[in-house]
Amino acid sequence: MRLSEYAKQNGIQYKTAWLHFRKGLIPNARQLPTGTIVIDAPTIARKAKTVIYARVSSSEQRDDLKRQAERCVQFANANGWQVEQVVTEIGSGLNDERRKLLGLLKDVTVTRLIVEHKDRLTRFGFNYIKVLCEHTDCMLVVINQVDTDEQDLIQDFISVITSFCARIYGRRRSRRKTEKLIEKLRNED
Repeated sequence: MRLSEYAKQNGIQYKTAWLHFRKGLIPNARQLPTGTIVIDAPTIARKAKTVIYARVSSSEQRDDLKRQAERCVQFANANGWQVEQVVTEIGSGLNDERRKLLGLLKDVTVTRLIVEHKDRLTRFGFNYIKVLCEHTDCMLVVINQVDTDEQDLIQDFISVITSFCARIYGRRRSRRKTEKLIEKLRNED
């Protein structure tokens, strides 16, 4: 942070902060070649926190969810990583509002996130999540790295079509319910 920010944060005038800098009273303070005085925040070592994320699309796959989580724990143990938390979730890989996944991505204490396949994390936008993890110093570990092949592309295509169909039919169903309610109210008058 700049010296002016340091002064505001500590409730002192800029000139006082400058005098403290000149006397060497501010730890981690240095002057850049441009003349700007900056104070480096002390680096705090983060404790390693390994988290496993497992997901399936439907509740009929609960047994698969348990086995997926167990395989991830075994992988972590084989690598000597102590698992702090196992997060399991049932929801579509296309759904970008999965509460548990969003909570994990917001948790800056997570230093290692393990998933079995990248599609267990998300169907689309995996690279965005990867960049976010890198930005927060969280190592994203995908156990089974599968290159995109024809079968993988077909599965992605089916997922997109299924998602769009569900949204369309959901709207129609909702519209029919609303129309029935309006008709019922008119008939009661």
